[in-house]
Amino acid sequence: MSDPAPFPSRISHAEALAIVRTLGVARATGAQDVSLARAHGHVLAADLVAGIAQPPFDNSAMDGYALRHVDLVPDGITRLRLVGEQFAGRAQPFLVGAGECVRITTGAPLPSGTDTVAMKEDARVDGDKVDVLVAPAAGRHVRLAGEDCVPGDLLLRAGEVLTPARVALAASQGVPTLQVARRPTVAVFTTGDELVEPGLPLAPGQIHNSNRELLMGLLRAEGLEPVAWPTLPDDPEQVESALRHAGHAFDLVLTCGAVSVGEKDHIPALLQAEARIAFWKVRMKPGMPVLLAEGGGLGEALFLCLPGNPVSVLATWLTLGRPLVDAMQGRTAARPRWRARLATPWHKGHERLEFLRGRLGQGADGVPEVEPSPADGSHRMRAAADADVLLVLNEGARDYPAGAFVDVLPC
Repeated sequence: MSDPAPFPSRISHAEALAIVRTLGVARATGAQDVSLARAHGHVLAADLVAGIAQPPFDNSAMDGYALRHVDLVPDGITRLRLVGEQFAGRAQPFLVGAGECVRITTGAPLPSGTDTVAMKEDARVDGDKVDVLVAPAAGRHVRLAGEDCVPGDLLLRAGEVLTPARVALAASQGVPTLQVARRPTVAVFTTGDELVEPGLPLAPGQIHNSNRELLMGLLRAEGLEPVAWPTLPDDPEQVESALRHAGHAFDLVLTCGAVSVGEKDHIPALLQAEARIAFWKVRMKPGMPVLLAEGGGLGEALFLCLPGNPVSVLATWLTLGRPLVDAMQGRTAARPRWRARLATPWHKGHERLEFLRGRLGQGADGVPEVEPSPADGSHRMRAAADADVLLVLNEGARDYPAGAFVDVLPC
């Protein structure tokens, strides 16, 4: 099979990534309102602006005694008269005068007339008298109204991922729902006559289907709810029927295998005839045959077709598939990418950008250090299972000495 043309072929990973992001933005999934309980992990679709001050009132940061700082003896013990108690939850109508104090708990409103709190541990009580043993600084242990935010402050930006702390910030504003990007619907296909489900016996020439579990797990880790379809046989009519059905029902169709140039690799020819191919083949290792297309006659879905080797699935999903769904959801938050020192030398004998498996640790000096896996074949899933990062080795053949710094991506 020759390369379908015309469309971008054998492009750089950077070019492929730019196309992925452009198509993802063009296929934005839209927004929906969800409760705070369901908002965790979603991408925020609209800015959140403060409607109330936080804290909404001056309050105590400690259990202790609210007082007027002017009454304190700087270098000695101050005796004050205890005139009441102020607990969290309901403000009492106190007006504290000279030489007086109020017992107060953490979070309770600061009584009128007071400006400082002495910790309970720094005071001694004798009936209705309180001896302040250590004079706190003026304003000590007081949380001022609006010191965290005031009405009109921008609290959260569209495109940010809603972490637990960000959801809690929204809750502190009394917001019951948030507008988030709808997560794309995803159909997952694995292909090949040789694939047998785990738990079933293998005939000669067959292997167990590991790609489905790999890809479903990667998708679920992003909060997506993918639908796994039955394994597709190497039959062009059945491949076309299944992809057409999924292309009309899902936002994104992911396939594994049947995307290279073999006699049974039917997907490229199908997409060339029925869809609009954005690119096929990227100068990357592993994963060069990866293909991206818009549905066209197969529906309105995007089709991201990954190679069949499991490590290729891992590398192409993390570096192209995940940016695609990020763009579809309007995510602006960057994914983690670190710099680490090579623990051992590595010879790169090809020109493609390479994503090499490795384990991240740290050297004796505390600097992040990565150990590349010598098992670099794209079929070697055990090496991927042992890895926690992908090393990014730039285009061009070269030797990397031990101690050279490279980018690493968590996987």
